[in-house]
Amino acid sequence: MTSPALANTPTPLAPERLPQHVPLAVQTRDGLVESVHYGSVIATAADGQILLGAGEPLAPFYPRSALKPLQAVAMVRAGLDLPDELLALAAASHSGAASHRDGARRILDLHGLTPADLENSTDLPYGAREREDWLGDGGQATQLTQNCSGKHAAMAATCVINGWPVQGYLDPAHPLQQLVARTVADLTGEDPQRTTTDGCGTPLFALTLRGMARAFGRLAAAAASGSGEAEAAVGRAMRRHPEMVAGEDRDVTALMRLVPGLLAKDGFEGVQLVGLPDGRAVAVKVSDGGDRARMPVTVRVLAALDVDTSPLARLAATPVLGGGRPVGLLQATDFLAAPKTSDAPEAL
Repeated sequence: MTSPALANTPTPLAPERLPQHVPLAVQTRDGLVESVHYGSVIATAADGQILLGAGEPLAPFYPRSALKPLQAVAMVRAGLDLPDELLALAAASHSGAASHRDGARRILDLHGLTPADLENSTDLPYGAREREDWLGDGGQATQLTQNCSGKHAAMAATCVINGWPVQGYLDPAHPLQQLVARTVADLTGEDPQRTTTDGCGTPLFALTLRGMARAFGRLAAAAASGSGEAEAAVGRAMRRHPEMVAGEDRDVTALMRLVPGLLAKDGFEGVQLVGLPDGRAVAVKVSDGGDRARMPVTVRVLAALDVDTSPLARLAATPVLGGGRPVGLLQATDFLAAPKTSDAPEAL
C-alpha cells in the first residue's frame, strides 16, 4: 500500500526531456570553482538568422517579465497612447519607487480608473532600498507597489479605450489577451508551445530564445529608425526612460544608459533580453533561475558581437568577498568556444 506522502511525490523528468544547457558562468573563491550556472544563449541577426549560440536555444521556456515589451506593443496597437515615461512603465518590472507608484496611478487616472480595477497580485516593492523605505513608512503589500502595476494599469486602460470589459482582463479569452497572443506570435514568429500564468496573474507563453531575440531585435531597430509603428513607440519609451523600466541601482537601467541604442528587459528565473539598434539581439536563460549570472553572460555575448563593452566592466564580473576583501570572481565562462554539437546553431 502506497503512503499518502509517496502518492503525492512528483515523477522526476526523464533526462532526455531536460534542456541541454551548458555552463555559462562560474563563481570562484581563491582559485577554486565554488558555483556553476548553466543555461542557454542565442544571438540573432536583424533577419532572425542565428549568429551564435550555446546550450539549447530552441528549447521552449517561459520569458516571464521579458514578455512585457511585447505586451506593451499589443496595447499600443490597440490604441493605448501614453507619454513616454508612462509607456516605459507599462513595459516595466519596476522597483516600486514613488515615481513608479505615482506613474501607475496616473495611467489609471487618465482613463477614469482606480487601483481597485487592478487584477495583479499584491507585493512589497521589488527594489531593496524602495522596500526598506516603504516598510519604514508603515507600508504594506499592495497592487500598486507590486512590480507589474504599470503593465496592469495599462491593460485596464486599453480595455477602457476599446470598450472592452475591465473586469476579467486577465482571462485568456478576453479580447485584450487574445490580441496580446496574436502580437506575441507576430513579433516572435512563433506559435506559443504552451500557455500558463505568470506570477502577477497574466497569461504567459512558452517560446524559444530565438523567437524572443527576434522580437527584441525588431523593437530596437524600429526605435532606432524613427518609425511611427507600435514597436518603435515602445522601444523609444524604454530607451528614453530606463529608470521607469526597472529603477535606480538596477542592472537593466545601467545597461541601457551605458550602451547607446540598446534595449534591455530582464525576467524572473534568470532571463535577459537585449535588442541592438541594427536589429541584432541577445537572449539568455540561466537554467537554475539565478539572477546574478544574467549580466556577466549577456556582456560576454555582446562582446562577441563586437559591441563596445568597456563601459560595462562593473556588470561583466562581480567580486567575491571574503572578510570584506576580494577573494574570487563571478564571471562568464568561455561558453562560445565550446565544441559544437548537433544542437549548435550551424545545425539548426
